[in-house]
Amino acid sequence: MDHQVGLKPASRLGASTSVNRPKWTEAILGRDWRVAIPFVAPLVIIMAGLILWPFINAILLSMTVRSVVTRTDQYVGFANYARLLQDSDFITSVGNTLQFTLVSVAVKFVVGMAIALLLNSKLWFRSILTGIMLLPWIVPEVVTALTWRSIYDPIFGGLNPILMQLGLINRPVAWLAEPGLAMASVIAVNVWKGIPFYTILLLAGLKAIEREQYEAAEVDGAGVIQKFRHITLPGLRYVILVTVLLSFISTFNTFGLIYLMTGGGPGGATRMFSILAYEKAIIGLRFGPGIATAFSMAPLMAIIIFILARVMRPEQYSTAKNNETFMDRSLRVFGRGLTRILDLVFLPFEWLAQVLGGLSKSILQPTATSKPRFTRTQRTRMGIGMRLLLLLPMLIFVLFPFYWIFITSFKTDLQIQRFSSIYWPQPWTIEQYRSLIVDTQFLTWFKNTVIVASLSTLVSVFVAALAAYALARLKFTGGRLLTTLLLVTYLLPGSLLFIPLYRILTEIGIINTHAALVVTYPTFLMPFATWVMLGYFRSIPVELEEAALIDGANRLVAFWRITLPLAAPALLSVTLFAFTNAWNEFLFAFVFITSESLKTLPVGLQLLVFGDIYPWGQLMAASLLMAIPVVCVYIYAQRYLVEGITAGSVKG
Repeated sequence: MDHQVGLKPASRLGASTSVNRPKWTEAILGRDWRVAIPFVAPLVIIMAGLILWPFINAILLSMTVRSVVTRTDQYVGFANYARLLQDSDFITSVGNTLQFTLVSVAVKFVVGMAIALLLNSKLWFRSILTGIMLLPWIVPEVVTALTWRSIYDPIFGGLNPILMQLGLINRPVAWLAEPGLAMASVIAVNVWKGIPFYTILLLAGLKAIEREQYEAAEVDGAGVIQKFRHITLPGLRYVILVTVLLSFISTFNTFGLIYLMTGGGPGGATRMFSILAYEKAIIGLRFGPGIATAFSMAPLMAIIIFILARVMRPEQYSTAKNNETFMDRSLRVFGRGLTRILDLVFLPFEWLAQVLGGLSKSILQPTATSKPRFTRTQRTRMGIGMRLLLLLPMLIFVLFPFYWIFITSFKTDLQIQRFSSIYWPQPWTIEQYRSLIVDTQFLTWFKNTVIVASLSTLVSVFVAALAAYALARLKFTGGRLLTTLLLVTYLLPGSLLFIPLYRILTEIGIINTHAALVVTYPTFLMPFATWVMLGYFRSIPVELEEAALIDGANRLVAFWRITLPLAAPALLSVTLFAFTNAWNEFLFAFVFITSESLKTLPVGLQLLVFGDIYPWGQLMAASLLMAIPVVCVYIYAQRYLVEGITAGSVKG
């Protein structure tokens, strides 16, 4: 009886079945279009005004040149793009970008996979080791660049004395000043910074593979390499594809890390296409050629984004087998070819594993009738010890920059200049911190960063929560398209937008203000936050909201009182992620803010450098103080951050 009485008010579920409402509007716009408008309007306004319009504006602007005489933009069609084919700087920068990206992605994948496999096995202190391996991800980009620049310094750095003591080099090496070494040096830093991303996603994928598959393979006599080849890799196929493509996009469009370390030098050896675009558009004020340089890579990005969208949103592209597209057939052929290549690559490793397996068996148990030399517990401990030994070089690689920041910040200038007590301050001093706070505008930059990061995070999370709820619960025309566009926006690199955004912010008069950052930061914070919240809202039972709607609540009340509290873990995750990214952001703050008193920390730390003179003590002290808030957030909510990244990047 109660159920029957509750059926009438159930029309509130859609909030669009009013008797007086024309039926044709529902047929065209969807059942919940009126309710959806206030939920998705902020998202649509931001996407249209700060992403779509700048993107269109950039395309139009890339077809113009600035007249020196009239100081107006003159339309030249595709001439700017055509000139790039004869531009030696552009051709070199594209080559540099491809080299940097392909080598970095390959090394990060191999190292990340190795770490994930070790962390997924039986280890002592595994949770602590996992947390340590993820530390480079939370370090601000400017801190990463300055720290490694200090380590690479040929006079005051820590790398040269270590290698000289090991006998690997016989003289100090200028790692960032020699064209032949600069690229390898920045690739190593990118690998250090990118290891956590691969580790997080691959570790999540490994945990999802059923243990029974490995047990069945062991019964059939499969070795370690065979299990990895035939169980682990196929089980990680989706995760690997998503991870590699996402990493390719972010690595290909790297700007801040390389710009802060080398400025594109020496002699253009590390100049990426994004740096060249910045030099043309912002420094040279040639917006048309600069945007053309940035957009020249847009077709490649479009192909990768399209493939990634198909992988992460397969229901949008589902087709019958006889209606396969060219892309479907190409991906299938590529997959088969990659499988054949992997078979050839792993064949010698399988042989080697068989030989080593036979040797270890003969050592541990010389004959078939003799007892094993070691008990099962001893063999288990030996295995754990071997895995820890394999993990040790990676731990040193991850932790050394943190150690270098810490000890350098407590040294006097005299210790640093004389290169005395390299690995330990003698004596310890807080002079660098006192000088940083008293003699520089560090506290002002810190305050600016807190304001900008807090406001932009608040705006981004608020808009993302509303939009994600509408996309997960309401039926309206364009919802699926908006979801796909959201993914594309999430993947759209900032290097394609910062030049047109600079023009737009200048025209509306908010360039060189904190408002410029608060307005533009949601362009890269909001898509990810919406994507994560969307997946989480879909996992919450809809019956809870239906009960509230039957009791007389409207959609907004049900969202605010029922759904949002249940989504608190995801809300915390995206809030922390958004704040961390806003705190660390460099490119927009570097381009849009010119006043010293308005700069944020990532950009302000540059002002401590005078020409070629680097006050390493102050810089390391500032780096440590800048990283502390992010580290505290990370320690407090490590689990939520990891779940958020996994949900947003893998589960979709």
